[in-house]
Amino acid sequence: MPTDRMRGWLVTGVIALVAALVRFWNLGQATDDGTPVFDEKHYVPQAWQMLRNGGYEDNPGYELVAHPPVGKQMIALGEWLLGYNPWGWRVVAALCGALMVLLIVRIARRMTRSTMLGAIAGILLICDGLSHVQSRVGMLDIFQAFFLLAAFSCLLVDRDQVRERMWHVVAEGRLDPAGWGPRLGFRWWRFGAGLLIGLACATKWNGIYFIMAFGLLSVFWDALARRSAGVRRPWRAALLRDTAPALGSLLLLPLVVYFATWTGWFASETATDRHAALVADDVGMAWLPDVWRSLLYYQFNVLDFHTNLVTPETPHPWESKPWAWPMGLRPMLYYYESGAGGCGRDSCVRATMLLGTPAMWWLALPVAGWSVWRAVGRTDWRYAAVLVGYCAGFLPWFIELDRQMYFFYMTPIVPFLILGITLVLGQVLGKASDHFERRRTGLLAVSLYLGLVVANFAWLWPILNGDPITYEHWQSELWLPSWR
Repeated sequence: MPTDRMRGWLVTGVIALVAALVRFWNLGQATDDGTPVFDEKHYVPQAWQMLRNGGYEDNPGYELVAHPPVGKQMIALGEWLLGYNPWGWRVVAALCGALMVLLIVRIARRMTRSTMLGAIAGILLICDGLSHVQSRVGMLDIFQAFFLLAAFSCLLVDRDQVRERMWHVVAEGRLDPAGWGPRLGFRWWRFGAGLLIGLACATKWNGIYFIMAFGLLSVFWDALARRSAGVRRPWRAALLRDTAPALGSLLLLPLVVYFATWTGWFASETATDRHAALVADDVGMAWLPDVWRSLLYYQFNVLDFHTNLVTPETPHPWESKPWAWPMGLRPMLYYYESGAGGCGRDSCVRATMLLGTPAMWWLALPVAGWSVWRAVGRTDWRYAAVLVGYCAGFLPWFIELDRQMYFFYMTPIVPFLILGITLVLGQVLGKASDHFERRRTGLLAVSLYLGLVVANFAWLWPILNGDPITYEHWQSELWLPSWR
């Protein structure tokens, strides 16, 4: 790791403060006459129910209680602090958005061993339009993204800690190359990753794909650590020594956490489907206690809702499919109002559009291709880790293409796109041992690119925040026909 620890934390703190200022700026504006916008209309009142009831929902709201409780409990925390108003139902989301910037600075610094590249990653995340908008609405995706990024950071620390333990074993001459290598003891950072993945799954179910991805990634890193230490059969050793503990921390623990988040539901008498086993005819599983039969009945109802969420004949006007997401070809309009003043004219436009900053998103496919080459052709573990996180959040959406889908499903993937771009910028910047002119040229290229990203974000600012603009300005913001 870099030796500039004090400077590293100072840079992290300054960038996190800038992120907080950007995310919290005029947080309460862009509402539907003071009421929630888009899917806030589901989660905000459900969170208020939880706050009133003590952690559970008792009104299914047309059977649209379609997600686990943690994300709504996070919204409820803000409502408890600030009341049932836009600031109340958005404040915790904005806080998580700012904390994600702090996390990505530390993650990029650890992956690249460069404080400068950590700062660059933080700036890029601040300037991403999708992450910015999702941090400013009372929806669930930003909470899941926060938990998953925090879990990824824990796995990175665990990786470094494992290699450090291996190094001590080798340095002290305690390694038997013919054996399986040392036992690595209890790994608290991996345990923490399991807790966080469980919270991500308890926010939205698609977090389950990260259980598989991060579990395989952890065992893969353990095998590489054993190979680097000199173990002759590192893959067999990792399978026999590391797989079972990894399953405990990254599979069983998230399941325990998931069901623990339903404590309020278990303790209630009036929660949704709390006594379904006593009144419904199709519950089944008679060998289970009634409370567990009722919970599983509830879960299967939610699964049925998601499975049948298809609109083949009357699609939502802002619906999109996964192949349009990497470059942000089909954004979403969360809020639109015309006719109000405030832009210097009698008639103005206020709009909030979920839109990835093109200066970054339009590089997604080249960055993905380069990452595959570096991961496979150059066995660069950093690019491989970024690809694992990106693919875990992206590829599963191709399983059921008839389902109704939206661009905001990319929210947990944004940090991995940013990390991929940061790694590429690190190569453009060059190594510390490179010639002086090479480094200066690389620094110039990186600086120009960062300036382009910041300028692009500043240009999009009015339509990311619902600021009043003229109709002509609104039209100039819509660069592609698919944005309309």
